[in-house]
Amino acid sequence: MIILIKALQLILSLSILVIVHEFGHFIAARIFKTKVEKFYLFFDWGFSLFKFKKGETEYGIGWLPLGGYVKIAGMVDESMDKEQLKQPPQLWEFRSKPAWQRLIIMMGGIIMNVLLGIFIYSMILFAWGEEYIPVAKMQNGISVDSTGLKMGLLNGDKIISVDGKSIEKINEVFTKIVFDDAKIIQVERAGQVTDITIPSGALKEIIATAKGDLINPRIPFYVDSLEPTGGAAKALLKPNDQLIGIDGNSFPYFDLAKPYILMHKGKTVAVTYLRDGDTLTAPVAISTEGAMGIYPVSPEKLYGTKKFEYGFWASFPAGYNKTWTTLGNYVKQFKLIFSPEVQGYKQIGGFITMGKVMSPTWDWQSFWSFSAFLSIALAFMNFLPIPALDGGHVLFTLYEMVSRRKPSDKFLEYAQVVGMVFLLALMIFANGNDIIKLFR
Repeated sequence: MIILIKALQLILSLSILVIVHEFGHFIAARIFKTKVEKFYLFFDWGFSLFKFKKGETEYGIGWLPLGGYVKIAGMVDESMDKEQLKQPPQLWEFRSKPAWQRLIIMMGGIIMNVLLGIFIYSMILFAWGEEYIPVAKMQNGISVDSTGLKMGLLNGDKIISVDGKSIEKINEVFTKIVFDDAKIIQVERAGQVTDITIPSGALKEIIATAKGDLINPRIPFYVDSLEPTGGAAKALLKPNDQLIGIDGNSFPYFDLAKPYILMHKGKTVAVTYLRDGDTLTAPVAISTEGAMGIYPVSPEKLYGTKKFEYGFWASFPAGYNKTWTTLGNYVKQFKLIFSPEVQGYKQIGGFITMGKVMSPTWDWQSFWSFSAFLSIALAFMNFLPIPALDGGHVLFTLYEMVSRRKPSDKFLEYAQVVGMVFLLALMIFANGNDIIKLFR
């Protein structure tokens, strides 16, 4: 069921983004009186699942869910319709329009994706605001994964600054290391201020292994809720109980208890916990997956959050700023793909990677946040000067505007084929990475 929910969210998100993107091309073409022959969600190679014609345009849904397209008359595109190009140019064709109009038509999809990102982020801020745990409230410090430990951080450290700049939100540590190449993390440890120098090669390991657990708030192990059939529920543990030890070992924090629990899969352990000031012990069975059936209290509930709420009009400048911050970070992340040190290309993922990001439950805030990010990423990727992408068409059009020489239709055909082959190879590589990771 979880896989189905994630898949449906991903398909819906991609469908919305594709329709908006292609609508950008469609509306720009219509403004300049250019004929649009087809407007499709998904590709209809061979046949379509659904279609109808209104005016001069055929609208439909294809069977291959790898995007979508608009077929603009007189344009060399993924349809590779050569017959039309053999005919004399018509006034209503793309190739007959001035270069500046063709440039706007090709930029229409990118512009719409950016505008959609701004709109979604604005509405997220309007509906839910912006909420986070201030670092100052995390009195128990942080918990870190194995990568964080190798960097020199310790569980219980309290973050003060990164490269001399104070930190308000815990996720800023990750972004400053990955996107801004930060070198020093200043922490309070056992009452002393300590500078942690990020070691050489740490960024490669962070990119390769971090899954959102690099740095998190450290929390005592309070029970928030219980799985009805789990070992803890059968042992009569209750919400608000605080686990403090297992098998005589002291585990005052969740990050300390978790490894011990995983080491005792399929076994029964003696759990010591506090309830209403009393210290109690109960035998708790751990499942073969390494779970006691306990949902711990979230850091947000334990420490409290800082929340900014936005009125309708105030949400738009905030959404605009969030969009450009997201785009800036995405560009920085994209550069890591070509870094010999980081080897970010090994982390390129396809549909499985995107599906994993989706919430296991239908959470609209999470859904729209992912969709806004993906819209910005789609705009950037389409802007790249690769034939078969919008950016390739933009590049050729700009060349024409500067040189006053229009590339031949034959050149554009060959460039389109090369671009499509490249994109197909990239898609195979990305999804192949996903498959390889499943077996690691």
